[in-house]
This record gives sequence, structure tokens and C-alpha cells, in this order.
Amino acid sequence: MNTGLYFGSFNPLHIGHITICKYLLDNTDLDELRLVVSPLNPLKDSEYALNAKERLNNVTEAIKKAGFGKRVVVSDFEFSLPTPLYTINTLRKFKELEPERSFILVIGADNLAIIEKWHKWEELLSENTVWVYPRGGFDAQALCQKYGCKALSAPLIDISSTQIREAEKSGIDMSAYRL
Repeated sequence: MNTGLYFGSFNPLHIGHITICKYLLDNTDLDELRLVVSPLNPLKDSEYALNAKERLNNVTEAIKKAGFGKRVVVSDFEFSLPTPLYTINTLRKFKELEPERSFILVIGADNLAIIEKWHKWEELLSENTVWVYPRGGFDAQALCQKYGCKALSAPLIDISSTQIREAEKSGIDMSAYRL
């Protein structure tokens, strides 16, 4: 069984995330896609960890509304792991607990561009299949060639959670991007 692991803060989950989910379900051989909500990303400011449970609940509700059925699962797996939460450790734990599954890490080209900042990044890439979706300002094809990953031909939705939060702080209505 092929299971995609799409990690994120999802702060907030938005139309770009949903578009990637739809693409993965419609255009790959994934049997299941898990949105792994990260309570505390070691490369981000710890301030956003304060609302981890709220983000998890929001993602769960949005995925229900999106109508993916049982093929998309919201995971709180990292909420029970010791910190710091390194992706390689989470992947290894998934594999240990579910050895019958083939796990595929799904990341954006923006994350692949900074992969060398990730904990044990070389081991992560050598031990795992990594699929990369496009992000504005990053050459996903070139990055995938450099790091041995698979570039996805997914649509580019040029919005980020950070852009949504910052626009909303300025009083701009971003409800069209949120779920």
C-alpha cells in the first residue's frame, strides 16, 4: 500500500494544499494520503506551536468538508513524538510501526531548496522516496535532479499560509484562499 506523507503546519490549510491533495489522488498511485500536522517545526519560530491543537482541528474539519473520503487522513502522529520533531525520525517511526506500507514523502520545491538545513538530510533522501510539487520562485526540476527526487507536474497555486496570515493582519479578506 502506497501512502503519501504530506507534512505541514497548515497554518492555515488553503486552496493550494487542497489542490496538491487532489493532484496526488488523481495522478499518482497513492492508496492513501496523510496530512501530517506538525505541532512544532524545528525550522520555524516556536510561537506558532501555541495553536497546534487548533490547527489540527481546523485541518480535520477542512478535509471533511473537502470530501476526500477515507483516502485523505489527517494525522496527529507527531503530537506524540519527542521533540525536536525531525522529519527523518517521524518517517522512521512510521516505517517501524507500519512495515507493510510504502511511504512517500511529499514536499514543496521551497522545502527541497533548503533540504540541507534539515536534520540528517542526506539520510532522509537516501532512505525515502520524495515527491516534490512546484512552488513559485523555485525550479523544482533542477532541484529534483540535484537531490534525486521526483518532480510532480502538479498545478502551481501561488499562495502560502504566510501570505494569507500577513494579508489578514493588514485587514485584507483572504477567505477565498482558506477552507
